[in-house]
Amino acid sequence: MPQYDFRKYHYRSINAANDAERAAINQELKDLYASLPDDEKADFNRQLQTFLTKEMGRLKSDYESVKGSFSDN
Repeated sequence: MPQYDFRKYHYRSINAANDAERAAINQELKDLYASLPDDEKADFNRQLQTFLTKEMGRLKSDYESVKGSFSDN
């Protein structure tokens, strides 16, 4: 079972110069998914969901810590 490096795509997307570059990065992910055999697509989706869940949790935690520090002032 291969491990997919979603963080690499995520950071590239965050640092994209414009929407067109961001769309091209998203297309790379779609093309990667389309190229997978059917039996690997479910694993790809599980890994992607795990990454997104962890990333959203991290962002929420970062937001709450920043939000808390501003409300203390």
